[in-house]
Amino acid sequence: MTRQQHAASTDQDLARTVKRSKAPAISRAAAVLRLLGKSENPLGVQAIARELGLVPSTCLYVLRALADEELVSFDPDTKRYALEAGVLTLARQWLRRNQFNDLAQPLLDRLAQTFGATMLGVQTMGLDHMIVVAISQSGQSFQLSTQIGSRFPALISATGRCIAAFGDYSEAELEARFSTLRWDEPPTFAEWKQQVSLARTQGFAVDQGNYISGVTVVSAPVWKARGKPSHALVATGIGSALKRSGLPELQDGLVSAARSLSNQLCGDVSADWT
Repeated sequence: MTRQQHAASTDQDLARTVKRSKAPAISRAAAVLRLLGKSENPLGVQAIARELGLVPSTCLYVLRALADEELVSFDPDTKRYALEAGVLTLARQWLRRNQFNDLAQPLLDRLAQTFGATMLGVQTMGLDHMIVVAISQSGQSFQLSTQIGSRFPALISATGRCIAAFGDYSEAELEARFSTLRWDEPPTFAEWKQQVSLARTQGFAVDQGNYISGVTVVSAPVWKARGKPSHALVATGIGSALKRSGLPELQDGLVSAARSLSNQLCGDVSADWT
């Protein structure tokens, strides 16, 4: 998926979320903040309203309310809006209370240096999306273009297979979401289901060039409480490079780290893999 494709997909997701929300005022504000957060430049009212499918007057009302709360800034010269520093207060409070990040970061750093991979810690949000909450770069030539706060469709790539494998979702739910995904080299739904079944058996999933051509992604689920996985540890790198550095060893190391982390967060989770 190219950056433009991912951006278009994200914008469509935001618009759908606003449309079906039972609390439209809150979902509109959240959608505006997310859109401004991923935009490289400040945006005007018309551009924001168009991207999110909002009436411009409604969009302006939301923006003014967010500006009053110091979450959005307004430039009177350009008539454009951008995120304000107030969002950092919310993020800082979340990071301070998030046990996953403190425990996962040294594991991600170790795996990144050992295998020359880009390592991610992601938080899963049901079948809606996943969010990158921790990252470690290896210093190798390949660097995944992502950052803290990046959002991806829930069922995409290797992590999506883990979410489907351990999430107890119906086939109808999974197929409906699967049909909206964008891959560089898309698997069929039948192929994907077989890979989901394999992930359930072995405790991790692999995406070999489906999501991004030439790139291998390995993901192992993490539990913060009993039930569905709350997070995942993810390794990403050029497929040929990961093979040279030892893909089976990376898979074993990732699963071991994910289980150790799960045990620290919620106790023995060995039963969740069987």
